[in-house]
Amino acid sequence: MKTSEGSTSSPKLMIAMILAVSMSFIDQTIVAIASPDLQRDLHLAGTQSQWVINAYIVALAATFALGGRVADVWGRRRMVITGVIGFAVTSALCGATPSTSWAEAWLIAARAGQGVFAALLLPAAIAIVYAGAKPERRGRAMAMFFGFTGAFTALGPILGSSLLHWSWRGVFWVNLPVAAAALALIAVTQVPDTRARGRIDWRGAVVVAAGMALSVVGFTQSASWGWDSPATWSCLAAGAVLLAAFVVLQLRTAEPLVDVQMFRLRGFRVDSAVLFLAMMAFVPVVYFLSLYASVSLGLGAGGTSQLMLRFFLGYLIAAQLGGRVFDRYGAKSTILLGCVVGAAGFLWWATQVTTLSVDAQKLPLLVAGAGIGLLLGPSSADAVSRGSDASYGAITGINQTVRNYGSALGIAVLGTLLLHVAKHASITQAAPHAFAQGMQAILIGMAAALGLAFLVALRHPGDRPSRSTDHSRAQKAGARVVA
Repeated sequence: MKTSEGSTSSPKLMIAMILAVSMSFIDQTIVAIASPDLQRDLHLAGTQSQWVINAYIVALAATFALGGRVADVWGRRRMVITGVIGFAVTSALCGATPSTSWAEAWLIAARAGQGVFAALLLPAAIAIVYAGAKPERRGRAMAMFFGFTGAFTALGPILGSSLLHWSWRGVFWVNLPVAAAALALIAVTQVPDTRARGRIDWRGAVVVAAGMALSVVGFTQSASWGWDSPATWSCLAAGAVLLAAFVVLQLRTAEPLVDVQMFRLRGFRVDSAVLFLAMMAFVPVVYFLSLYASVSLGLGAGGTSQLMLRFFLGYLIAAQLGGRVFDRYGAKSTILLGCVVGAAGFLWWATQVTTLSVDAQKLPLLVAGAGIGLLLGPSSADAVSRGSDASYGAITGINQTVRNYGSALGIAVLGTLLLHVAKHASITQAAPHAFAQGMQAILIGMAAALGLAFLVALRHPGDRPSRSTDHSRAQKAGARVVA
């Protein structure tokens, strides 16, 4: 049965897509919780266990752009199913890592595989959610999607601490029943398999993958290599050269992997810059909060998760409000409001973090989360809505690449700031109060990033293109939808 984009909206479709991508969001924190146990069991060095985490991040960043284009050309439903199955298989391989001399290579390769399949899954799922919602409800749909998937990040430590009573392998194998449930729900849900006519620019895919991988390696390894290391700057410089070459290639390619002409649109440019800056605070806050809770507050995984849930409660509630404001008034107002609320929340939190009082930080955490929740969904939805000459999947791939790049840069820069302020060579060995002072500097840095995002958002045109460009996009992309 044929259908059209925008006519497939249903709660079951939303639940299916949230469930499908939940594994990748849980993995952002659950593996970090298990890192000490698997390091001890597999006899890994500290740098080797760090690459168990970094391999996923690097592979994800390197293949997002390809994942978005593949979803459009080969079919979004097909790529969601492929991504779920692939993520489940590579998760099983992670959990089955043998306790031998080649455990490191096995686990890192499997983690990289998880990143690749997540890159196939996420752009397709987001595109399905956006296309499946009616134009006047897309803000709320995106807010709900990002709200619930973001909350899964906070569940990682809770789930991880429970599974570690059995084995660290459980943090990977838990993905198998989740994948099975997602596939079962997709099978009984009308998920459109939208495809666009065209080819895939494999040459561009290789160049951008290499450029993104080298850049993210440079950022993620800067904490251990140091900013004065030739290796750090060699990776960053080589990555920048390759990304610049990728832009030139895309401008000269008839069917580019990424339509870089999109960045000539002021609204898309502003949305992308806001997302980049916001993600410098959003993803790093989970990482640094977990360290702060352990080092400075002496909390276990359960106590850490309660703090994270406070942040994500504010995020989830505000995301619904932001989505409704976006649907009614457009993106600019809610993005500006989110930047102000978020910056105020992080600054307030910074004044309380050195008290080492959990209760004093609960309300600031709620406000900081609310600020991110107000702006994240609307800026993402507004960016996707501006691609009249490109498909949802490709634009989502650009969107996710920008977000991932901002996250990697945020962790690298803020981590360096933490070490400088804490005046200690090792983050986890810093004294509780010294670490708290470093955390204070990080929160001020996050507030500054949101303040800069506010200044950028002032340049937003304030228009609402989502309702006027849908029809032209479908015509120009030559999309066909098969239920």
